[in-house]
Amino acid sequence: MNSPKEKAEESSIDVTIDPNYNPEAKLKELGIELKIPSTPVANYVHAVRTGNLLFLAGKGPKKADGKNIVGKLGADLTIEEGYEAAYWAGINQLAVLKAELGNLNKVKRIVKVKGMVNAIPEFIDQSKVVNGYSDLMVAVFGEKGKHARAAVGMGSLPGNMAVEVEMIVEIQD
Repeated sequence: MNSPKEKAEESSIDVTIDPNYNPEAKLKELGIELKIPSTPVANYVHAVRTGNLLFLAGKGPKKADGKNIVGKLGADLTIEEGYEAAYWAGINQLAVLKAELGNLNKVKRIVKVKGMVNAIPEFIDQSKVVNGYSDLMVAVFGEKGKHARAAVGMGSLPGNMAVEVEMIVEIQD
């Protein structure tokens, strides 16, 4: 019986494992400490798995002090402050991901990100804001952190959060 690697070699599928891939170590290197996610505040769950895909519910920019970054981009917040908010939303998503998987090394790929930016109608730099999230995913997961993405403006978000981001992740057991 052929091993998975032999089968992959026979079908010319690349199964190379990067010996340097270690998101857990990368978090430590970046000085990021993940907290245990709180219980959802409404009738939903943090994540749903189907097959090898994990769909994560939207998370906002709650900072380490427990306070959300709030306000509208283009009125109350600058692009830089929005970028920071998206970065914090990413940290919160990573906390959920770790709680669900036990170890971030099980992440095979960040597949899709949807970033929602609380903004005035005239604000047009949603992508610059959501870069705070995307840049974090690439910093933690390297090439496996590059993803398809939408960055859209919203008239409002719960609790006046500056951003909310959801994502889809491919995982390996």
